[in-house]
Order: sequence, then C-alpha cells, then structure tokens
Amino acid sequence: MRHASWDQGELTVGQLAERSGVAVSALHFYERQGLINSRRTSGNQRRYRRETLRRVALIRIAQRVGIPLADVRAALDELPNGRIPNRADWERLSQRWHDELNERIRSLEMLRDKFTDCVGCGCLSIDRCRLANPYDTLSETGAGPRRLLDR
Repeated sequence: MRHASWDQGELTVGQLAERSGVAVSALHFYERQGLINSRRTSGNQRRYRRETLRRVALIRIAQRVGIPLADVRAALDELPNGRIPNRADWERLSQRWHDELNERIRSLEMLRDKFTDCVGCGCLSIDRCRLANPYDTLSETGAGPRRLLDR
C-alpha cells in the first residue's frame, strides 16, 4: 500500500484506514452516519481530506469512553466547514462532554467500590444479594439497577 506523504491533501480510503487504524468498513459506516465525508473521483473512488484523520481520532476516543455516535455526530456538526479545525474547536468539543464523562467516572468508581458481588439490581440471583437486598425491597423503587442509580 502506498503511504500518504505529510503534505498530501487527500487520502484514499485505504490510506485513511492504515493511518487511523480503523477498518475500511468502519470508515464507510462513519460516512453513512454523517461523521466523516469524502468526495468522489471521476472513477467513483473516495477521497478524504487529510483533516479527516482528526475526526476519526475523535470518533475512536469518544467510542472508547462510551459516548454515543449520535452525540459525536452532533458535536462534529458544530465544527466549521471549509477549514481545518483548530485547537479551540477541539477544546470546545472536549468541554461538551466534560460533565457527562465526570458522571460516568463517578458511576464506574461506584460500581468498582460498592458492587463487587452484584450490581444491586434486586434480582436475587446471587446468594449474597439476600444480604444486600433482603426480601427484594429494592424492587419497590423500580426496575433495573436501583443501587447503582441512587445518587
């Protein structure tokens, strides 16, 4: 495969996949979802602007921490068209998810520290649940992981 040079303005889908570490099929999926876009050559081949690498990196990071693709798309839609996103653009995107990520971290820490034997769902499927939730009293507060949802 031909590697992209540092000054190459556009990348083929293969070059973008190789450089980003994302499968071609995933790039096609991202494009169908409106997360990235390409232009078509006269031979109907996709060409991506080099800054698409930044978008793909952001998408991968967001996915890794569990941010839904719809939220990623909404954030990317705020980026200016026609110019390469700058540092301030990326800082604005990260601030968008700051509170959500802090809440997610808090929930994960709570799960790590308090639910080593079960997730507090009231299912009574683990013998120790009888100690944490005698007589399934958590079911009175609703379905699902009641103790995890307590704030």
